[in-house]
Amino acid sequence: MRGDAGVRARRAELHIPVGLTLESWRHIGRNLRMITDSSGWWLGDWLVYGENRFPDRYRFVIEETALDYQTLRNYAWVARKFPACRRRDSLSLQHHAEIAALSESEQDRWLERAERGKWSTRRLRKEIRQVREEAKGTARPWEGRSPARVVMNLDAGRKDRWDQAAEAAQMPLLDWIAMVLDEAALPAE
Repeated sequence: MRGDAGVRARRAELHIPVGLTLESWRHIGRNLRMITDSSGWWLGDWLVYGENRFPDRYRFVIEETALDYQTLRNYAWVARKFPACRRRDSLSLQHHAEIAALSESEQDRWLERAERGKWSTRRLRKEIRQVREEAKGTARPWEGRSPARVVMNLDAGRKDRWDQAAEAAQMPLLDWIAMVLDEAALPAE
């Protein structure tokens, strides 16, 4: 851990010597958080690398990591869905896993919202579920409130583009428009 004098990490112990400075102690904490937050990505990237190069890799990987097969497959799946250039450092692997099955444009839209809003994984899951319920017509977000009517005149080209974007998001056009406007209305950070 950065060569802090006398600090030793073992599998079942982090030995911290008496007299460690506050800054060194905090540095160790930052390193531990980075390791914890990164380990799923690292395992996923490691598995993806071995995918075509080493047959029967999961047998060895399970022995090496003591993790179960499904957990490892999930890490690899998410790592494949999100090349390093598309990953958001401020969000966990679990955030990415929540939206990995979506199109890239939808993934980026949800990651942007989660990042800007500093959403937990639980909040991201809730927001996605709400949009899906609204798309199915099972949610009634306006209940208890007076509805407002908005009328827009669009040229055909713009409406076609919006229809295509809504279809790619697997949402009805009006729900897609509301989602995009809600995103735009989020406070800037």
